[in-house]
Amino acid sequence: MAGGLRTEVKLAGIGGQGIVLAGRILALGAFLDGKWVTCIQSYSARVRGAPVESDVIISDRKIAYPFVRKPDILLALAEPAFRFADKAGTIITDDSLLELARGYRAEVLSAPIFQKAEEIGSRGLGNMVALGFLTSKTGLVSASSMEEAVSRSVGPRYLKQDLKAFRAGLELASEG
Repeated sequence: MAGGLRTEVKLAGIGGQGIVLAGRILALGAFLDGKWVTCIQSYSARVRGAPVESDVIISDRKIAYPFVRKPDILLALAEPAFRFADKAGTIITDDSLLELARGYRAEVLSAPIFQKAEEIGSRGLGNMVALGFLTSKTGLVSASSMEEAVSRSVGPRYLKQDLKAFRAGLELASEG
């Protein structure tokens, strides 16, 4: 686990990208792995286009302070997310945002997240592709617990596509 016993993850993007859902799924996956977890979201009243954040802390111990101060991992799915990049240890992003990630001291991991989501059926599946990529690249949460978390968090109408997108993210991570 990055940072020893406590790993701070910030998922950030814009409204409509499924950042809040992705944060909840990551937190549930970690919980299913037997970890202590907090998950806090921040978003505007405006539904689409406004900055959205989800802070997830995963630990082997009880968590005394539930806010991300310095993210070990930043999942950045839109330009506004990069305001957190200067403090991040690792930045995970889409290839289309790679130029924004350059110049920071963080390790940068990128993949064609949105392209893969569109191939599956919708750019809106980018959150699930990104979660699969993050899961595989970091080892922070087991893939089996994440799949269970997706299954518990997504309605039956979307479950098949969301699991397909999550698994595509796992595969993207093994390709590069």
